[in-house]
Amino acid sequence: MPDMTHGLNEGPHGAHHIATDAHGRNFFAIDRPFQDLMRLYMEPGLLRQMTPHFERLGGLAGGRLDELAMVADKHPPVLQPRDRFGRDEDWIDYHPAYREMEKIAFEEFGMHAMSHRAGVLGLAEPAHPLVKYAITYLFVQGEFGLMCPVSVSDTSNFIIKRYGSPELKKLLLDRLLSQDPATMLKGTQFMTEKAGGSDVGALETEAERVGVGPDGVERWKLYGQKWFCSHADADVAVMLARPRGAAPGTSGLGLFALPRRLEDGSRNSYRIVRLKDKLGTRSMASGEIILDGATAYLVGDVNRGFKQMMEQVNLSRLSHGVRAASMMRRCLNEALAAARGRRAFGRAIAQYPLLRRQLMKIMLPTEQALSMFAFSADAMGRADKGDKDAANLLRILTPVYKFRACRDNIPVASAALEVKGGLGYIEEWVTARLVRDAQVGTLWEGTSNINALDVVQRAVGKSGGHKTLSAALKAKYEPSGALPGQYKGLLGATLDRVERFVEAVAADPKHEKRSRLAAGALYHATSAALLAWEGATLGAEGGDARRLLLSRLVIEHRLAPQDPLSLGESGWEEEAINLLLDDAPVPLAKAVALVAA
Repeated sequence: MPDMTHGLNEGPHGAHHIATDAHGRNFFAIDRPFQDLMRLYMEPGLLRQMTPHFERLGGLAGGRLDELAMVADKHPPVLQPRDRFGRDEDWIDYHPAYREMEKIAFEEFGMHAMSHRAGVLGLAEPAHPLVKYAITYLFVQGEFGLMCPVSVSDTSNFIIKRYGSPELKKLLLDRLLSQDPATMLKGTQFMTEKAGGSDVGALETEAERVGVGPDGVERWKLYGQKWFCSHADADVAVMLARPRGAAPGTSGLGLFALPRRLEDGSRNSYRIVRLKDKLGTRSMASGEIILDGATAYLVGDVNRGFKQMMEQVNLSRLSHGVRAASMMRRCLNEALAAARGRRAFGRAIAQYPLLRRQLMKIMLPTEQALSMFAFSADAMGRADKGDKDAANLLRILTPVYKFRACRDNIPVASAALEVKGGLGYIEEWVTARLVRDAQVGTLWEGTSNINALDVVQRAVGKSGGHKTLSAALKAKYEPSGALPGQYKGLLGATLDRVERFVEAVAADPKHEKRSRLAAGALYHATSAALLAWEGATLGAEGGDARRLLLSRLVIEHRLAPQDPLSLGESGWEEEAINLLLDDAPVPLAKAVALVAA
């Protein structure tokens, strides 16, 4: 009988030709840019304290969490509308993989509670935003869908903590901030209705006042329907409704907290009537809710519900920017693994010029989003301590970041899938899920149009936030002795040009159609300035100055006019790409010489 194994071990064959992926790697350990920025922005003692947690979560995200996410995506939640006696005891069944991911997020890392109380991860005070969003950034590289329940729990806790009456806080807050599964309440927000998504003032849900209960909490009854409710079976849902007889539009809306079950354990008077069959975030339950006299608790001033809710929305918008940064990092890791591990026509495909250009189209927006995350979280930390300039800065950064990073995530995910090739299209690999999940960032908490209009009409037109932003950026890079004066001049001229453009768009209603261009220009100018300062500072300390090269690429490819049919070659750029696609740190002198070329 012939030996059928003859020659099988003589060289690469079969499965050996398939490039590996990023699974199994520690997503903190391999992410030097993230480590560098945490060192730049985070207080040293806090960084030392948090690094073991970052390392542990990085290992989980690349390992166990990644495995659980793949299983949960293939086994989405199932609505059970009635029990065996025919009672409307609707509940949702989740796969054990999802429940294990919940345990990691809520119980082990306290992601919903860390910014609201001391004690999470051993912190002596509520976590700085840099810590919270760093944990988000690492977690989402493994699992994106569960981050919605985590984020809306976090933001709901913020709203109840800030605006809830002392009696409401006593009723809910300790359980909302608990990490103990026996007592924990998870939160969410329900906004969208059939009559209005972005047009919140068109919502039709009505509220009828019942009175103050024996516990001092003001109770209302809610009637209506909510059309797209993510984390549909949360224990407490923060939502808007119009008190009967109140004014139309957003000014007549009140804010309420809707418990899933009443204090006696009985089911509240609302039903989950259907779960959405979604393109992405399939591990997490989104559904439709019918409210039939459901008991709800008033949150804050009944005449200021919309303004109060917008604070929750803005927190969610910032979280979406960080989630986009995280998913783009996973896309970059996957694309690099595929490009370096796959051979075609005798060479690794990472060596081909056209593929190298494609990798740069993934890397550049990934690094922009990381810089925006660190800068925004730092501003939030200062704003939380009462810094009014930082609060004004955060007001414009939030919609700018959400607008552009979530949009960039879509082509980045598609490009990473293409680098993977046909396998990227197969659901056994993470790239297909990354493409599906990327789409929702431009929908939740306002579409691209809504966020662009918020930037131009409000943050620029009403608040002059662009001037606050420009001043904050110049205060960072202008004192740097490591940046050449010529490049500082280029950054300043770019910021000034963008400032004039966004002012002109905001000043004339006929330019509304250019709002997305204006918001994008602010994002690119901001990230270019940040990348320059970060690269120069790190390089001056003897570290990696590569972010300075990325800064010039942003200016030339995102903000400078170009002839698409020009065959002109840029010598500096070819050398910069070679350095950026190499893992070795880039010396400051080399980076400075190239940006000044």
